[in-house]
Amino acid sequence: MNVLRGIIPVFYAVWVILIAAGCKEKSAPAASSAYAPRTVEVRGVVIHPRLLEQKITSTGSLLANEEVEVRPETSGRVTAISFEEGTFVGKGSLLVKIDDSELQAQLKKLQLEEKLAQDDLYRKQKLLEIKAATEEEYQISQNQLGVIQAEIELVRSQIAKTAIYAPFSGHIGLRYVSTGGYASPSLVVARMQQTDPIKIEFTVPEKYISNIQKGSTIHFTVAGQENAFEGIIYAIEPRIDLMTRSFTVRAKCPNPQNSLVPGAFVKVEIILQTVQDALVIPSEAVIPDIKGEKVLLCAQGKVRTQYLITGIRTDYEVQVTDGLNPGDTVITTGLLQLRNDMKVKIRIQESL
Repeated sequence: MNVLRGIIPVFYAVWVILIAAGCKEKSAPAASSAYAPRTVEVRGVVIHPRLLEQKITSTGSLLANEEVEVRPETSGRVTAISFEEGTFVGKGSLLVKIDDSELQAQLKKLQLEEKLAQDDLYRKQKLLEIKAATEEEYQISQNQLGVIQAEIELVRSQIAKTAIYAPFSGHIGLRYVSTGGYASPSLVVARMQQTDPIKIEFTVPEKYISNIQKGSTIHFTVAGQENAFEGIIYAIEPRIDLMTRSFTVRAKCPNPQNSLVPGAFVKVEIILQTVQDALVIPSEAVIPDIKGEKVLLCAQGKVRTQYLITGIRTDYEVQVTDGLNPGDTVITTGLLQLRNDMKVKIRIQESL
């Protein structure tokens, strides 16, 4: 009886071990299936040759081709205003006239003195011929006439300054003086602008100074207008601003309808380089590596690493000069979890 009690526990232990071993054998296939390779869903693009333009963008302002503040050169009462606000005036048109009555009186007085001095000089010349006057007396009369004539020229110059004429053809703005008012050189009578053509002023980072040339074409847009405009670079500032590390560029654009207004904000685009049949990929697809730069390709449903050489870079794209061929499929998402020969299910994005 005691022997039987000793055998039962041993038998029970063996039975438990056998059952456990059987469970492990049955569960082994399930465990192996948990580590089976899985297919990763990614996105990608198929690359094709296309036109690539290297562009830079900037901001700037519109400037009048010519602009002046109309100011009198002398002080006095305004006797006439010969323009209407906000209208077009031609070059040489009279704009403002200041009272010159006092100067005109001085001119008449000097002209009478000039006549007397001329008569005196004539008499001295005749007396000198018959030795009745000295050479010194003749020269004194001659000098007196010269002084009077110089004073006449001075007064005439002052009279000319009482009339303000348009220095060029253009639009004149609002006036800030009225007839009968007192004008002085510190007073702005009006502002005048020539807006056809119009200037575009903008800045460019210093690293592009060798790419910007006179005669190059720019494209720009103006706030509030849907149309894009085109201008030609005509001047480049020969120095770089030490604060902004950029240089100033000016271009001109025809403005026959005066739709472009000086002072308006503009966005400028400059094409630095154009490449035909370029292979371009999204910038997020490029992976930096110790050996250089690489991308992950999808070939027959599997991942393949490909090193490449890049060229022009834009904000969103990178040109590939070597390493890829037309028709290659470049993976653009899930790059960190992918390895060579992994199976992927790719969803093709819209072509670049």
